[in-house]
Amino acid sequence: MVKKISNIVFLFIVSMVLSYCANRGTTTGGEKDETPPIIIRSSPENFSINFDAKEIKIQFNEYVKLKNLQKQLIISPPMNIEPEIIPVGIASKAITIKIFDTLQPNTTYAFNFGESIADNNEGNLFPYYKYVFSTGNYIDSLSVSGIVSDALNKDVDERVAVLLYELDSSFYDSIVYKQKPKYISVTDSLSAFSLENIKKGSYLLTALKEESPNYTFEQKTDKIAFRKQFITVPSDTAYVLRLFKESIDYSFKRARQASQNKIAFGYEGDGESMRINILSDVSVDFSSIITKETGKDTLNYWYRPTLEVDSLIFEVIRGQSIDTAVVRIKDLKPDSLVLKSVYSNLKLKDLFMINATIPLQGIDESKVRVMNKDSVFIETTTELDSATNRILMDFNKSEKNSYKIQLLPGALTDFYGTQNDTINYNATTKLQSDYGNVRINIGNGVYPLIVQITNAKGLVVESYLAQDSSSVDFKDVTPGVYFLRAIFDSNKNGFYDTGEYMSKTQPERVSYASEPIEVRAGWDTIEEFVLVD
Repeated sequence: MVKKISNIVFLFIVSMVLSYCANRGTTTGGEKDETPPIIIRSSPENFSINFDAKEIKIQFNEYVKLKNLQKQLIISPPMNIEPEIIPVGIASKAITIKIFDTLQPNTTYAFNFGESIADNNEGNLFPYYKYVFSTGNYIDSLSVSGIVSDALNKDVDERVAVLLYELDSSFYDSIVYKQKPKYISVTDSLSAFSLENIKKGSYLLTALKEESPNYTFEQKTDKIAFRKQFITVPSDTAYVLRLFKESIDYSFKRARQASQNKIAFGYEGDGESMRINILSDVSVDFSSIITKETGKDTLNYWYRPTLEVDSLIFEVIRGQSIDTAVVRIKDLKPDSLVLKSVYSNLKLKDLFMINATIPLQGIDESKVRVMNKDSVFIETTTELDSATNRILMDFNKSEKNSYKIQLLPGALTDFYGTQNDTINYNATTKLQSDYGNVRINIGNGVYPLIVQITNAKGLVVESYLAQDSSSVDFKDVTPGVYFLRAIFDSNKNGFYDTGEYMSKTQPERVSYASEPIEVRAGWDTIEEFVLVD
């Protein structure tokens, strides 16, 4: 009995010792696997010629998974019927490609998997694997390379598709809108591209940043770049493509009743010269006015008096384009006059601005008052900007001051004869030392130049149209980090003009300073801006 107890005690002590030893450290499971998967065989073999298979199998030494394949995989030339690639969502030691499309004769195909293949356990990438085959008796080995920049913006979009269209008997000028290209590649992290496994010939070289990738140009959503002259392969030229967003072609979309006496006319493109005429019979006292709705491609047609009709017929004219619109009229609520200031923090050079929801037709300046913090009334000039339906108020401002802007009853009258009640606004100014001044000396300028300061998002903070080589001064700039750019105003219209593919017009040249500038409060900064392509 004593011996049996001793054995039990001995086993208990041994187990305690082993447990203590096991808990003294943490098991690591060995070093982390950082080795990417390895291909052990492909069937048919990579770089096969006289290819006629309908299935490709690529086998690995370990389990792999496909990540973000739809975005990463580039098939060149693209297939009209997409191949099936498995597995999706699960791990496997093999990737299978099932081909359903009819392959082109004597053509080299390339499946570039990008960064979509990774091992299942650690996620180690097998980067930029490319499976290549030819339906002919040799592999095409020529290439085209270059870089994509953005015509207007400093930063370039990621993964821009670069396309080659072969100049054969099926080529036509608008092919980029309707057909997929002969060859495809995408830009890397440095915006460089390389189209490989190309055959000798002449090509149209383009690039697309697509909203919904299908390798055809959608003007409304996509950016495009193109080489105006066709290229010849082989070539040792490194091509530069400038990506831009086209102005959308004008088209009238529809008209609808938006409120009791307002018809909204929606359009796409440039509606600057649109004219709207009513074709329905109206009374002799009928009157109308048209305004542009802020932030929308919409013209608002306001009319008076209210018409007791079921529908109204309009004619919409822009250039040679004429459309007819029939609008059903319902019993809707009328619009209300709302007046709202644009901003209340003013620089000394700023105007105080008020937006109105209904077109304004009259200002009684005797009922507009501006008073500073010392309760001193300030002489004010008031103007109606009918294009924006905005009140512009100009008065002398001083540093670190506050102002009370008051519209007495009847100061403003809208299109329907409604007048405002008493409205009060407040505005303030800062010290001049709260801002910075920037002087820009231009080198290599070709005038006129539009010189601009932009923020990190590319929004214009300051802009000036320079007619000669004199220094450009920007005063009272809010402190911050900015970028300098110059637009070569080649058509001398004072605006940046984008390109157009069908007319083979390139966008106007834009040059950025190599380094950002820092504007400091109370400082005068001088920048030397030497323009380069």
